Amino acid sequence: MTEAYIGLGANLGKRLDHLQQAVRLLDQTPQIKVVRQSLVYETQPVGDVPQDDYLNQVVVVETDLNPQALLLRLHEIEAALHRQRIVRWGPRSVDLDLLVYGDVQLQSPELTLPHPELANRRFVLVPLLEVIDAHHATWIAELLMHTLDHNWVRPYSQEKEEL
Repeated sequence: MTEAYIGLGANLGKRLDHLQQAVRLLDQTPQIKVVRQSLVYETQPVGDVPQDDYLNQVVVVETDLNPQALLLRLHEIEAALHRQRIVRWGPRSVDLDLLVYGDVQLQSPELTLPHPELANRRFVLVPLLEVIDAHHATWIAELLMHTLDHNWVRPYSQEKEEL
């Protein structure tokens, strides 16, 4: 089994429900076991597309799937939760990104590991640092200290339950 880290985000509809459904679908996949979850964070959108704030989270899974098969499963879950890829960095019901897969370094047309935008995304680094293993913690802390992304990231209060 390999430990992998998956970033989740949502800013359309019932954002928290979408994240929870995605985690449930991950855990219901026979070759995937969700072993840890970060807190959920409300975050400022990245890019120039006007849109609502996001909810973001990182989950840690143990998996027998190889990186490409895991990515395919992430895309299947996005489709099941009605993700539409219309505008780059635009609003979405759910977004699942494979961030880190063990110590694998990979660059192919469909997948780069670690995720190529990791260092530029405070909304990923904050929850990732919360759940990352000791082997990778120093690396993630360094990325967070030096990121040029200064968008706000704050713990999400479930008392603000969405309508």
